[in-house]
Amino acid sequence: MSAPATQALSEGSLGIALLHIERGDLSAAQPLLAKATADGVSTGANASLFHGAPAVEFVLGRAGGTDCRLQAAVDKVTTSRLHAARQRRQSARLPSLSEFDLIRGLTGLGALLLARPSPPQLIEDVLAYLVSLTDPVAGGVPGWWSMDSPGHQQIIGGHGNNGVAHGIAGPLALLALAARRGIHVEGQTDAIQVITRWLDRYGACYWITRSQLPARPPLHPLRMRPSWCYGTLGIARAQQLAAIALHDPSRAHVAANSAEAALADTARLGLITDASLCHGWAGLLTVTKAIAADSPDPHRFTRRVSALRARLTAGITELPKPGFLEGRAGAQLALDGTNATNWTRSLLID
Repeated sequence: MSAPATQALSEGSLGIALLHIERGDLSAAQPLLAKATADGVSTGANASLFHGAPAVEFVLGRAGGTDCRLQAAVDKVTTSRLHAARQRRQSARLPSLSEFDLIRGLTGLGALLLARPSPPQLIEDVLAYLVSLTDPVAGGVPGWWSMDSPGHQQIIGGHGNNGVAHGIAGPLALLALAARRGIHVEGQTDAIQVITRWLDRYGACYWITRSQLPARPPLHPLRMRPSWCYGTLGIARAQQLAAIALHDPSRAHVAANSAEAALADTARLGLITDASLCHGWAGLLTVTKAIAADSPDPHRFTRRVSALRARLTAGITELPKPGFLEGRAGAQLALDGTNATNWTRSLLID
């Protein structure tokens, strides 16, 4: 069964319910949640942090709600995905992006498990799987290399995706956040180091193809928007979280400098065309505030935060969608700025 649109956190009514919960207005959220779950919850192939049972659990959790049956269903989905990933690996096939990414895959499910008041032992299995992605495979590419096409054209030889939403920066953030909360598995620190070194070399690009692998660092950066989902800001936050997990203040300083440089680059900021969380001003504001909060000198970002807030305020009403990732609910969550419910955990920002 495919999940109804009401069970889509990315675009459906769950995102609007999340905004009401963040504002403490449970009476406004309850009808949306009831509608979303009236016909049960989806645990099928499309179940993920942003769709179906996991999405419903995340939103309910922001209201302090716990449903043991719902959590059991999510655990079953996660266990099934881990089993499929092991089988895929045993057959020496490369993963699809949807196997491991934040939006559709095991990174997102791991983020949900980590967001529970008491993360279950299953989170360790997810972390161990993410660690395994850093093992090189045949052809000398990393284990997260995928034959999926991230754009509209097929990429011969596959690619290494770098973004938070669909690439390896998402697993890096989850591994680092878990370590920050005292959850460790064998090889986790090494995996964090492997991914950070990869992003040091290739993180200036949305993704890397086989033809780019021999390039000497630093790879020439392309002029692309510095968004949360794929761009410099999202990767800089993942790198900062990694530095904190590694107890490496020098690396954390480099990550903060990268973020500030991107925010000072008017050419790249000019590529931001809307106010959304995913790739617009709301995402930049939310990530920048998180980077500042973990910086030894948070005031260095004060002027940037004010400018981003002004851009978001000016553009929020122009968003045509009502939902979370690309719509007004997500943008308003960023503008309200309290994060009382820790809703930003869905973005692996903190």
